[in-house]
Amino acid sequence: MQPRVDFISLGVRSVDASRRFYAEGLGWPVHREMPGEVVFIQVNHGLILSLWDAGQMHAEAGVGAPGPVPCITLSHNLASPEEVDQMMADARSAGAEIVAEPVTQPWGGYSGYFADPDGFRWEVAYNPTWAVDDDGKVTV
Repeated sequence: MQPRVDFISLGVRSVDASRRFYAEGLGWPVHREMPGEVVFIQVNHGLILSLWDAGQMHAEAGVGAPGPVPCITLSHNLASPEEVDQMMADARSAGAEIVAEPVTQPWGGYSGYFADPDGFRWEVAYNPTWAVDDDGKVTV
């Protein structure tokens, strides 16, 4: 497994309030969004900060109901569903708990989640719209 983080996803109580804070307050440029659901902000070479509705994020990542501690996932994007399956198998072999088997997602990709020994969720995903150009700019 190549060490890499492609997305940092924050489960937020209000996507609109978080958008106002990051985009309008801090001036960070919105790359793409689905109003009320998720906002993507490119924060570095090939790296996206995702501000995601906490309820939706918790449900997909297998965390349970939103609580006092925000949910965070680290995402590793791969080139195919088969690579997702292989990485999930590798994670299982390494001792990870598989908290959500890979499935085709409503957003068009294929992803699953595992928990590391401390319970941090890693999303392993194939996103057919994910591309990084030579300058590190993300298209999603």
